[in-house]
Amino acid sequence: MDLIKVDFHVHSCFSPDSISNLNDLYNQAKKLGLSRLVITDHNTIKGAELLRKEFPDFVIVGEEIKTTAGEVLAFFVEEEIPAGLTPVEVFKRLREQGAVISLSHPYAFNRYGWSDKEMIDYSEYLDAIETHNARCTPGMNRDAVEFARQHGLSGTAGSDSHSISELGKMGLLLPEFNDADGLRQALKTAQPFGHESSLLVRIHSRYAYLSKKLKQFTGALE
Repeated sequence: MDLIKVDFHVHSCFSPDSISNLNDLYNQAKKLGLSRLVITDHNTIKGAELLRKEFPDFVIVGEEIKTTAGEVLAFFVEEEIPAGLTPVEVFKRLREQGAVISLSHPYAFNRYGWSDKEMIDYSEYLDAIETHNARCTPGMNRDAVEFARQHGLSGTAGSDSHSISELGKMGLLLPEFNDADGLRQALKTAQPFGHESSLLVRIHSRYAYLSKKLKQFTGALE
């Protein structure tokens, strides 16, 4: 069976801590041989929707949602979910629209991760957890892999890219899929690829965040 290559955690300039242009992400994804571009901006699907209009067969609308606990990754999102809701409310809203539900970087507690108890409590809502995140340490990723194995959950993998150079650093090799149900099935046999990024990549997101804040400040002064 032929497998496709997908990075399931990507931020564009529509996230407050990224300046990655949408078209640049598309071009880099093609250059890297990715078969889909999954945009998972923080608490918005606006950028992903814009790019999907141009490339409907290539772009998947995702979102990374900040709950009152950790962050949730969702794929094939049709209706944007705002930040600040309880995890259960987020899961219910995503289920209503048929989206695929994963949990972001579970053991990265400095980045809104998830405890074992939380993941067990919410397991009935989950299609997967993020077992491979290029901005996590190898130990965090190993712990996530082991939790998924013990609890019969699929894993998602992604670069958590906040810059063009990070795109494709991690992801999944998996069977072809065309919709949310197809992705759920494909995740069952998916295999991760790639490796963790250097801690230096955090400079990109910090720079993006501060530069946007500066523009807001200078704009307010004007």
